[in-house]
Amino acid sequence: MKKKIHFIKMHGVGNDYIFVDASTQQIDKPQQLARAWSDRHFGIGSDGLVLVERCDTPDAHFVMRFYNADGTEGEMCGNASRCIGKWVYESGMTSSTSVKLKTLAGIKILNLKVNDDGEVEQVTVDMLEPILHAPKQYSPQGEGLPQGTFVSMGCPHYVIFVDDISAIDLAEMGSRLEYHPSFPERCNIEFVQVMDDGLRMRVWERGSGITMACGTGACATAVAAALTGRSGRRSTVIMDGGTLSIEWKEEDNHVYLTGPATKVYEGDIEV
Repeated sequence: MKKKIHFIKMHGVGNDYIFVDASTQQIDKPQQLARAWSDRHFGIGSDGLVLVERCDTPDAHFVMRFYNADGTEGEMCGNASRCIGKWVYESGMTSSTSVKLKTLAGIKILNLKVNDDGEVEQVTVDMLEPILHAPKQYSPQGEGLPQGTFVSMGCPHYVIFVDDISAIDLAEMGSRLEYHPSFPERCNIEFVQVMDDGLRMRVWERGSGITMACGTGACATAVAAALTGRSGRRSTVIMDGGTLSIEWKEEDNHVYLTGPATKVYEGDIEV
């Protein structure tokens, strides 16, 4: 017998996900559901599936499980995290404007900016410290790999600065570099051009392909730009779907991601 699952569709600057309250609904085979539901022709359409559960432990209010469009589980998603902050506050799941979210990349603190109407206008995510050394199994100097900077924000990113981002064949280069032998566990790939008004970035996400934006990728881009002297510790990252503000603070070495989140619609789907 089929059952109905209630979902929320949200996006962070065009990076869209399907969110399900897994505390009240049993979700079996999330990898399979992520592939089916993310299909933009035969499913709901999204960059992936996010399961959220309430958490009763002192260190976290909620737990996030994140699945890419191809069904693989990811460690962290900055845009999805901001969406979760907006969703749990506006739906009454929490009354706190400082939400502790447990992810596979650690506990993230979501600080919500709420207007007088009770709407969450912006969310700042403490993304913790960037990891600047590649995992032992990675070797980002392999043959055929363009010069770039490896940064992990809980998930791996390879940031490549270019003179003209419009000249990049993102589909060809992104798909090839994601599976480059230097990255045995695959990698997110960012191409970035330094502009007068910020860092213009396009992204190929591991497991999802070309997306309108990537929160962890924006953080990795800002860190890479600071490391290579292309920017200071505050950056504006401009993506196909919108703009995010990134600050890499000296006092705690944490990266802070700030941007909006938008609810698109909610509904039920049969499984």
